Amino acid sequence: MALGILLVGGMGTRLMPLTRDTPKPMLPIAGLPVTEHQLMAAKRAGVTTIVLATSYLSQVFIPYFGDGSRWGMNISYAVEETPLGTGGAIKNAAAELNLPAGSDEPIVIFNGDVISSHNLAKQIKEHIDHQADVTLHLTHVSDARAYGCVPVDENGRVTAFLEKMENPITNTINAGSYVFHPSVIDTIAANTVVSVERDVFPALVAAGKKIYGYVEDSYWLDIGTPGALLAGSKYLVAGEFKVSATAVIAPSAVLNEGTSVGDACTIEGDTRISGSIICPEVHVGAGSEVVNSFIAPGTLVAANTKIIGSYYSNELISPLNL
Repeated sequence: MALGILLVGGMGTRLMPLTRDTPKPMLPIAGLPVTEHQLMAAKRAGVTTIVLATSYLSQVFIPYFGDGSRWGMNISYAVEETPLGTGGAIKNAAAELNLPAGSDEPIVIFNGDVISSHNLAKQIKEHIDHQADVTLHLTHVSDARAYGCVPVDENGRVTAFLEKMENPITNTINAGSYVFHPSVIDTIAANTVVSVERDVFPALVAAGKKIYGYVEDSYWLDIGTPGALLAGSKYLVAGEFKVSATAVIAPSAVLNEGTSVGDACTIEGDTRISGSIICPEVHVGAGSEVVNSFIAPGTLVAANTKIIGSYYSNELISPLNL
């Protein structure tokens, strides 16, 4: 058995104005909040007790997820009054797990802005088999210049954490899912801004701790930009994942290229919606065209409106960085 901490406190600056009223992890992709997709992935791997580490717009999470019983999970919350960084957030949230002294129960750390289809259960198993201090999910990218690199030796042990560089020595990068031995959390200072990527992990490697990489090149996406959010939604809609929304869609409406439609929406006739996210309670008038756009909850799109590559709401329209 393993426990979980899901880091969902980020402000999502690059996603503004989508995150003006909604925290990044609660934005919908393929009809469900990003966080709900992550919780389902955790449950499939056997992780059913999870703390949500919240900060920005923290009040949005509890009404939706409650105690987790709707999903057959046990969910609790740790709120940061001021952002503490990834390490500080983990330390703060771990107190909600109430682990007994000397526990060796694995703690899985999820990054709230990453969608991944990797085999989390296998990552946890390898962590246990190695008796590791930390096991990180690593993935390969074609161009690692935008990422920090994580080289490993022939046995899979991490040898360094390298900052972004123009000529990376490896294309293996940190994919943002970790399994910790509880003793690692004991090394993180409480109520202090700490980064696991820049502070904790390099210090553990330097101290000779057992830090392993679990390398798997499955689907992986950082949803930190509007373009990435749309891409992740399209991927899930095009795959096996489906959500049945209670929406009214006219027979003459055309929805394609991975479009998702939320609950209580009305899509009138002769509309064409391509590659877009339509949030709940949206009304799209007849003859409208929506392409590669994000339509905010509760928005009324007038008949014969054309929206291309934009965030659209009743209050504003803003180009999306695709």
